[in-house]
Amino acid sequence: MKMIIALIQQEKLPEVKKALYDKDVFKMTVSNVIGCGQQKGFTETYRGVIHDVNLLKKVRLEIAVNEDYVEPTIQAIIQGARTGKIGDGKIFVVPMERCVRIRTGEEGREAI
Repeated sequence: MKMIIALIQQEKLPEVKKALYDKDVFKMTVSNVIGCGQQKGFTETYRGVIHDVNLLKKVRLEIAVNEDYVEPTIQAIIQGARTGKIGDGKIFVVPMERCVRIRTGEEGREAI
């Protein structure tokens, strides 16, 4: 079992969801987050005052998958999120020690 965490651009979420659905990945948690990476933000002027905006809006996807879904999930996220420009995002794959379904008490592979 793995937890796949992806940080993507907000406007790419519909495309990523479609790509995931095409790979039979339907369960995910989506959060709006802010952060900065290699692009380091940007500068804008508001009412004549220059502001440095270094925390940009992103979407965080968390997807728990069994081993056989790890690679298809990663490929779907890349397919839906890639623009080829700085700021496309990151994918982290983290081992998941345990998963328990609260409703039934099932654990492990069956709980996902």
